[in-house]
Amino acid sequence: MGKHEQAEQNAATAAAPDELEAEAAEAPEHGAATAGEEVGSEQTEAEVDSELLDLQFALVEAEKELAEHRDAMLRMQAEMENLRKRLVRDLERSRRLALERMMSDLLPVRDSLERGLDAAGEAASVESLLEGKALILRMLGKVMEDHGLQLIDPLGEPFNPELHEAMSMLPSDEYAEDIVMEVLQKGFQLHDRLIRPARVVVSRGPAAD
Repeated sequence: MGKHEQAEQNAATAAAPDELEAEAAEAPEHGAATAGEEVGSEQTEAEVDSELLDLQFALVEAEKELAEHRDAMLRMQAEMENLRKRLVRDLERSRRLALERMMSDLLPVRDSLERGLDAAGEAASVESLLEGKALILRMLGKVMEDHGLQLIDPLGEPFNPELHEAMSMLPSDEYAEDIVMEVLQKGFQLHDRLIRPARVVVSRGPAAD
């Protein structure tokens, strides 16, 4: 071996420890990077698991709240149905009580009619029969009035198309124009509601010469 080759070998031997030291220095850095990646991956998985748990909890709470609202709605529907049935029963009871009261008030009128018929069979006078009919009519009128029925007898009053039905119009020296001069059939009103209009004859005023 020449001197020149011996020198190159010595130089290579001297450089080897430096390369080993460099590799040793690079090795910890590579290991630290790998460990950091593993820690970051573990943190990401933990965050995902936490979010999933939060979503599951929120879903459970939402389902619980929905069930509570459904129960409340069903209870409300049941209460409304019970209220409706109670109102129907109350209305029916009120109707029956009103009808019972009216029938009870009409019984004396029926009794009077029956007594009148018995009296007619005993050859009663015409005067007594007329008095009996007048009494029955007054009794019937009172019963009707007590139950809110009002008589419409507009003789001498201005014609009112809401309450009166004009059957004809005639000239009259006694009554002014548009005044009811004759009532052909009396009308009735129940609690401010027209049951039957009064059928009337309306004056045209004095006849033209």
